[in-house]
Amino acid sequence: MKTPSRRQMLGMVAASAVMPSAVRAAAAREIMWEELIPPGVPYSEIIGEGDIDPVNDTWQPVFDDNATKLNPTLDGAYIRMPGYIIPLEFGTGGVREFVLVPYVGACIHVPPPPPNQLVFVTAQDPWPNDDLWEAVWVTGEISHAIQQTEVAQTGYALLADAMEVYQW
Repeated sequence: MKTPSRRQMLGMVAASAVMPSAVRAAAAREIMWEELIPPGVPYSEIIGEGDIDPVNDTWQPVFDDNATKLNPTLDGAYIRMPGYIIPLEFGTGGVREFVLVPYVGACIHVPPPPPNQLVFVTAQDPWPNDDLWEAVWVTGEISHAIQQTEVAQTGYALLADAMEVYQW
């Protein structure tokens, strides 16, 4: 058996740096919004008025205990899921941080969905500003990460290495 040359080795290393996102995207587990809620846990209900944030003009209602129950099988999973973008950070190249929501207007039209139905996304590559109102597929590693954003509390975080417009 012939040992690969240095040039062949460098070529393999370069190819492996480019191909993983495409290969991983094909291997991603496709999930839908209801899978973010653990099996057997009912959808969360609003149980109190909460507060209105006058700076961001958002309503932060009080949810029942089910709101922050997260699906344990998803923590660290490589997934692909559809949704809509609520931008948090704009740049000249597009949006790099956003909340992925299950329907148009979530978090903008009150009340927001419960935290276990909201995903804080950090995109490796900015999403173009002219595609903000399109439904998208987002692919990446999801993790449990309850955090407060300027629009709502999120239950999950996702590091997106691939995004594309959702084709109806």
